[in-house]
Amino acid sequence: MFNLVKTAILMAAITALFMAVGAMIGGQTGMLVALLLAVAMNFFSYWFSADMVLKMYNAREVDASSAPQFYAMVQELSQRAGLPMPKVYLIDEQAPNAFATGRNPEHAAVAATTGILRALSERELRGVMAHELAHVAHRDILISTVSATMAGAISMLANFAGFFGGRDENGRSTNLVANLAIAFLAPLAAGLIQMAISRAREFEADRGGAELSGDPAALASALDKIHRFAQGIPLGTAEAHPETAQMMIMNPLSGGGLRGLFSTHPSTEERIQRLLAMVQGGGR
Repeated sequence: MFNLVKTAILMAAITALFMAVGAMIGGQTGMLVALLLAVAMNFFSYWFSADMVLKMYNAREVDASSAPQFYAMVQELSQRAGLPMPKVYLIDEQAPNAFATGRNPEHAAVAATTGILRALSERELRGVMAHELAHVAHRDILISTVSATMAGAISMLANFAGFFGGRDENGRSTNLVANLAIAFLAPLAAGLIQMAISRAREFEADRGGAELSGDPAALASALDKIHRFAQGIPLGTAEAHPETAQMMIMNPLSGGGLRGLFSTHPSTEERIQRLLAMVQGGGR
């Protein structure tokens, strides 16, 4: 229930941003058009955004015949978690990463890159998929999927405002500096909303995944390995869709400086430390 409330707040916040940019583009008329567009986007993102995200990455669905070991691993973990069996996808990418998507556990999907299957041991991969299923169990997937879709839409609308300039309700041109400012600040605000939601839920998914797999050390080892791979191998498809970076087990766009400041994920070092503390505490 709490995540449903957070999702509603996110949708309301993004709607307000849509209206602000719409007002900058076309005054009251633009604000009304943006409101109608935001309502349509909210409806679309709730029902169809998971399919859209999977298509962004050219993910292909697999089953017990096409990927027997990977599918069986997800099936076993789902049964342990008491979850319906999600759809399982593979993404043909060299960089190791994974994510979960969908509007609820009954309509969930988990996806992993072919790179992560090659890079990790079976224990480590099991820890990663347990992490993703923890997101499903915690009902994080709706808010992450919706935020990915809406952040992309607000960025597109803001860029439109900055490129074409705005008009007030009397048809007069608005200040170019203001247009450029909102073109920068609107997607930044959308990103900050995602970031505020995302960091806390990654810690919870790490904890839940470690408990589900019964092997916190394996997930810690996987995070360390993925982090080291990420330093040299960017996720090619994600570079074209940065709004979905917060859905991954590790942000493929993370880095130092200002980029690290606005990261959607907590630091890998802190995540590993918390998992190793679970090992020392007997898995708790």
